[in-house]
Amino acid sequence: MSNSIVAQIPKNLLFRYRIGCKKFDSKPSSDFELSDEYLLPNFGAFEGQFQFADLRVGWSEKGLFISSEITKKEQSLWCRESQILDSDGIQVWIDTRDTHNVHRASKFCHWIALLPVGGGIDGKKPIASMLKINRSKDDSPTINRHKIDIASKINKTGYKISAFISGKALNGWNTNDHRMLGFNFTVVDRELGRQTLAIGPELPISEDPSLWQTIELND
Repeated sequence: MSNSIVAQIPKNLLFRYRIGCKKFDSKPSSDFELSDEYLLPNFGAFEGQFQFADLRVGWSEKGLFISSEITKKEQSLWCRESQILDSDGIQVWIDTRDTHNVHRASKFCHWIALLPVGGGIDGKKPIASMLKINRSKDDSPTINRHKIDIASKINKTGYKISAFISGKALNGWNTNDHRMLGFNFTVVDRELGRQTLAIGPELPISEDPSLWQTIELND
């Protein structure tokens, strides 16, 4: 294989990461903070991605807790409920069966967008929305059937955002029998660019669960 072809292969495509996810004992709500114990690694740095965000994930039998802090911003946020995919915010993918040998999403796959602002009459409320995955074999039966609790705080250099995703919103959620979850995220920012967990947007990470990583629910 020539050096030019090797150089085109994303480094993170050569690995599949399994990340431990700690249990979080808290009430199911968006009013929480996750410590550094819940911080996910920045594998995207191996691809030379600019790092401007962190993402923390915790779990309980009731669902997943997600929080993130975005920094280094100088411009105002751009969030529109009518243009969720183009808005500043976080997109998360979850596969409750952690399947990596298929290239099309199943009914156990979920795509969730979290925006710090853009909702409500005044456009100042955070938004949590479940999105349809392109080319999915079967849509999750829970899509947009359950409310996702979300909270955000805006500051001069970015924002903090937290969300509780109930297990009722995640088809196949079963922490007794399935402790491995397929997982991926992208932080989208019109000013700073995109930051991903591992593989970047040059590959179809929004629709191909074989490109997602694994989080293991640990006690």
